[in-house]
Amino acid sequence: MNRRAFVTGLGAVLASAFTAEAQQAGKVWRIGWLDITPLTTPGTLKTANAFVQALRDRGFVEGQNVVFERRYSEGGENQYAGFVAELIQMKVDLIVASSSAAVRAAKQGTSTIPIVMLGVAVPERQGLVASLARPGGNVTGLSNQGGETSGKMLQLLKQTLPRLSKVAIMWNPDNLGSVISFKEGELPAAEALRVAVVSLEVRGPEDLDRALMTIASERPDALWVHLTANPFRPRLLEFAAKNRLPTVAQASSWPQAGALMSFGPDLADLYGRSATYVAKILGGAKPADLPVEQPTKFELVINLKTAKALGLTIPPSLLLRADQVIE
Repeated sequence: MNRRAFVTGLGAVLASAFTAEAQQAGKVWRIGWLDITPLTTPGTLKTANAFVQALRDRGFVEGQNVVFERRYSEGGENQYAGFVAELIQMKVDLIVASSSAAVRAAKQGTSTIPIVMLGVAVPERQGLVASLARPGGNVTGLSNQGGETSGKMLQLLKQTLPRLSKVAIMWNPDNLGSVISFKEGELPAAEALRVAVVSLEVRGPEDLDRALMTIASERPDALWVHLTANPFRPRLLEFAAKNRLPTVAQASSWPQAGALMSFGPDLADLYGRSATYVAKILGGAKPADLPVEQPTKFELVINLKTAKALGLTIPPSLLLRADQVIE
């Protein structure tokens, strides 16, 4: 037997033994899942499936030795405290959370149940962890970085719209991650590109009408949406299409739904890597001892169909760099 065959065989045996051990232990792990949008779109299904598959690869199989208790805010961040109380009452073994608000609510609700972040902006500056290297407490997981990604998005937008002189940026002043990205990423990038900014503060659905009225009066050249609340998306994209307003965002689910483009961390990769933390913690590791990791994969997604509808020509250099082109 050659060395490669031996190593491959040994790995398969160890993985099988680990799975068998988990099954034979008879323990059914209960995991609380706090997210924004239900698993009803290709984007949310892709990221959630990446997590579930990565967890399965480590011996934790939904429906066998893992049960998920999923709760979705659908943009109503004030619901998280109630969700956390429910999960604590259910005696979940661990909570995974996809947003700053969800992690904060979980952290405020419990200091003993482990919490794994699925990708939260600058968690160390939000006070969610003591530091990236030594998170301390009961929170760890993945960061999705901060303002540098937002600045890069504006550069890409400028390449697409060379005459870009004014951009509307929709952000949430109650979300510290959104605040940091806006003030330290988008504003400096816009200033460097000599692009004026129309600030649109949107905390919830009640602010959306006012924001759209501001766009109509200010007539920006493009819209950059820095909101994670997907319930806003259908109405925003309908408005953008009607007003021929190029719209960009960080998550790939936006151009997949009709926005012009997105640039940001590969969320499926983040979710898959987060499953490693869950497996380690369920195996006995402490969150305080697991350093917070940052994104290593980023993706540029361009909706060429939307570009054509807007009468825009995407530079060939961008098309060559794109990880996905929607036609």
